[in-house]
Formats: sequence, C-alpha cells, structure tokens
Amino acid sequence: MSLADQQAALVEALTAGAPVPPGIDAARFEAARVALLRKRAGEVARQWPLLAAAFGPQWKPEFASWAATRPTRGSLRDGWDMARDLAARGSLPTAAAVELAEREAARHYDGRNAPRSRRGPALRAAGGAVAVQLAGRVWTLRRP
Repeated sequence: MSLADQQAALVEALTAGAPVPPGIDAARFEAARVALLRKRAGEVARQWPLLAAAFGPQWKPEFASWAATRPTRGSLRDGWDMARDLAARGSLPTAAAVELAEREAARHYDGRNAPRSRRGPALRAAGGAVAVQLAGRVWTLRRP
C-alpha cells in the first residue's frame, strides 16, 4: 500500500467512519476524530446559529452523532443536510425549522450540488412561520 493510499485511508477513518487503519494508535486516533467533529460543529454553528442554539449544550454531541459517518461537504451544506435529516424525522426544533425555511426560500439546494440563489419567487413554511423570497430578499412572517 502506497503512502497516498495510507493517507487516504486515515482521512476516510477520521472523517467518514471507515475502520481505523492498522498501525494507528487507537487513543490518539479517537482524540483526533473527536477534535475534528468538534471543529466541524463550531463551523456549522457559525453558518446555522439557530440550529445550533436550538440544541443548546447538546449541540456538539448531537452534531457529532449525525456527522460521525459523513464526510464534510462544507459547513453550510453540513448544516443544511443535518436540518433536512432532522426535519424528515420530525425532530427539527421550531427555530431551526424557520432557519431552514428561510435558507430554502433564498437558495436552491438539491443535496448534491452547492446551493445557488433562486431566480424566481419562493415560499417555504415551517415552524409556524412562512419564509417568502421575492426579488432576492427573504421575509419571514410568523404567527403571533
């Protein structure tokens, strides 16, 4: 196995839940894996503040559990994918649902390619609110 293959196997193990390559110290590996997940959680929290805030002190463990077997696709897309997964399970907190609706009104994201701005009007409802995108601006209307 070449050095490049060994490095690729290590990266896969650290970021996507692949098995730990032979010859790697398990304790150090686990410390590095946990540190990387915490770093990713912080980056996603900056992109998705309401999603992170909705979980409070449980944000990092919640994100780490979700992300442990998923390689990063960037903090914006990681947060978007996590929010969609939680919404599909009916587990997305209300504030985060509104944040997701606002993002989906403003941008088109198919889950495979990078998000891009919407050209036409869009309407998304979630968490007792409606997000409306018109002429490049998003307005959120909440029920009293």
